[in-house]
Amino acid sequence: MTDTAAEAQPRVGSASRVALHELSMRRDRDEWIVGRMATRTFVALPSAGARAVRLLGEGLSVARTQERLRADTGEEFDIADFVADLAALGFVARIDDRPLPDPTPPRASLPWLRPRHVRFTLHPVFPVAVAVLLAVAVVILLLRPGLLPGYRDLLWSPHGSVVLLSGAAAGWTLLLAHELAHLVTARAAGVPGRMRLGTRLQFLVMQTDISGIELAPRRHRLTAYLSGIALNLSVASALVLVLAVTDPASTVHRLSAAALLLALMPLPFQLMVFTRTDVYFVLQDLTGCRDLYGDGLAYARYRYRRALRALRPGARTAAGEGDPGARLPRHERRAVRVYSVVLVVGTAACLAFMAAVTLPLDIALLARAVRGLAPGNTPAGYADSAAVLVTLGGVNVLWLVTKWRDHRSRRRAEEVARPGT
Repeated sequence: MTDTAAEAQPRVGSASRVALHELSMRRDRDEWIVGRMATRTFVALPSAGARAVRLLGEGLSVARTQERLRADTGEEFDIADFVADLAALGFVARIDDRPLPDPTPPRASLPWLRPRHVRFTLHPVFPVAVAVLLAVAVVILLLRPGLLPGYRDLLWSPHGSVVLLSGAAAGWTLLLAHELAHLVTARAAGVPGRMRLGTRLQFLVMQTDISGIELAPRRHRLTAYLSGIALNLSVASALVLVLAVTDPASTVHRLSAAALLLALMPLPFQLMVFTRTDVYFVLQDLTGCRDLYGDGLAYARYRYRRALRALRPGARTAAGEGDPGARLPRHERRAVRVYSVVLVVGTAACLAFMAAVTLPLDIALLARAVRGLAPGNTPAGYADSAAVLVTLGGVNVLWLVTKWRDHRSRRRAEEVARPGT
């Protein structure tokens, strides 16, 4: 730690008293989730740790808190070090009379949207309404299977540029609505939330940070995780009703069929839990894992290093290379090991598909579009080439920019977390 950082951190003595920021707590199995919603910082603590937070919040001194915990549990705790850890998390506003620096909280999307404005989205009637609408749509499709659209319905216009641009506009609109559903339901539970572009392997995605939802009741958590999928299914179900009452030759019918496909296309992606989709967070919550992706990745790396050592007889095991799952509770250990297999196989399949199909196809389409801008082409040809360059080229440029931004953000975070000399 640098001298400046050390000076900024007041000494914690046995007589010290601390003032905590507003914290929220929720019991989770044998632990407690304690967090500060403003900074979206959370930590899992044993019961004794949660008890210490309460006692310190009541104004007890470090020594008095230590005595109370000893009397309650029969164990000895170093509360001075515990306070220092809380301060490092940004949970402590003041130690004795000296305030601690408070980091600027991350900006929330749509800050004007208050929980009271959208509290109705957490009402139990909402999932019932979605289920009824979906059931009606399924019954209609079973009775009239001809209404189910195929890929040709996406080609609703003879002009490729119109199909491409309208499809991109509709797709991104649905994607924005999907993320807004996460943001709104999380905000209803009091979680700020922030929407931004992100990457998942080779995919450019919109993502909504609703990490504060960990402190909400399970029903609210699952509602926030599944709200995006529920929105897509609701839109698709409503479009099935439109198809059922419109003339198949009408423009409304053709556009509705194309929109129905665009609403359903993102749903298979949600099953790719190795990219941390909505379904991934549901699985993480139901299995009771703290960090299913991080622990699964650590276990996969551990197994990979063991496999390499098996191929090199006599190789020594480096210090700290034990099974990272050994420290996890038994129920988490099983889930992490299964997930690590899904993570490795799914990631390998995705990257192989990108190398064999997606990348060559993108290169071919972009090369054709560039050639289409050469002199001698027709106006329609120029329009098609420009549309491909704008949509496909723009998505790839956005992916690169977003990937670089996230890389720089991680580097800065690591530099801040790394102790100075």
